[in-house]
Amino acid sequence: MTVLVIGSIALDTLETPFGRAEELLGGAGSYFSLAASVLTNVQMVGVIGADLPEEHLETLRSRGIDLGGVQRVPNGKTFRWAGRYEYDMNVAQTIDTQLNVFGDFRPNLPENYRDTEYVYLANITPRLQLEVIEQVRKPKFVGLDSMNFWIGNPETKRDLTQVIKRVNAVFMNDAEIRQYTGKYNLFEAARDVLSLGPQVVLMKKGEHGAVAVSREGIFVAAAYPLETVKDPTGAGDSFAGGLMGHLAQTGDTSWAGLKRAMIFGSVIASFAVETFGTDGLLRMTPEAIAARYETLRQCTMFESLSQPTEART
Repeated sequence: MTVLVIGSIALDTLETPFGRAEELLGGAGSYFSLAASVLTNVQMVGVIGADLPEEHLETLRSRGIDLGGVQRVPNGKTFRWAGRYEYDMNVAQTIDTQLNVFGDFRPNLPENYRDTEYVYLANITPRLQLEVIEQVRKPKFVGLDSMNFWIGNPETKRDLTQVIKRVNAVFMNDAEIRQYTGKYNLFEAARDVLSLGPQVVLMKKGEHGAVAVSREGIFVAAAYPLETVKDPTGAGDSFAGGLMGHLAQTGDTSWAGLKRAMIFGSVIASFAVETFGTDGLLRMTPEAIAARYETLRQCTMFESLSQPTEART
């Protein structure tokens, strides 16, 4: 199967305690696509300026990503973001944001993209997310990401609520879901979002993994234990790419399938944060993913107390 992503393509300048890098390939669409591409086919919708180096597009194409939905504005500049991380790398300090051509972006899906069944709406304005939903014909599973900027504005929050009513999965971090619902308790907040119609709420918790809440239960996915973390940029989008990529690969969107997909998301995000930019995702192989999946399974597995003592010794 194929997954369709609508999101930003950017040039990132990053500074962490471990170094600095300039004009790297970035953006939610880029991270998601590279993360998902090792598991399934990816169609990408986004916008770039004349200044995006062709080598970045070749990087995406080299992973089999279909760029038929990427618009290049001849006289425009590509979206740019600059950020800094201190030793608490769960929090990014934004130094500079230049929307450039992304500020006027209006997604227009190619005809052959409109029948794609797995769709990820990365962080763009809720109004544009609604426009994308109107363009896809019979999606099987739609994931949605958002941010505090849209939640804090009454008009865009109303649009976001309309999007939430039409998707299967909502991705938010702790602060975002508390801001959206006005509830401090995360499980109460998640159930408020579920009441609008989604199948599952996926709460991203950075280095502490992620939590899924559905009508069928609660599932906690640990982050993969790493000794080296150099750059957390794109970790959340990589998690979403791994999760959605696995769903598209298997076609299993049941509660059991979602829980397994979350582990793929955690594992794939671990590759993203080991290096600057997207380099870690480019080094991934199916064999390396499978090995980390098994390691994470072993790290988080424990026995039931109902088992006989002899079976536990």
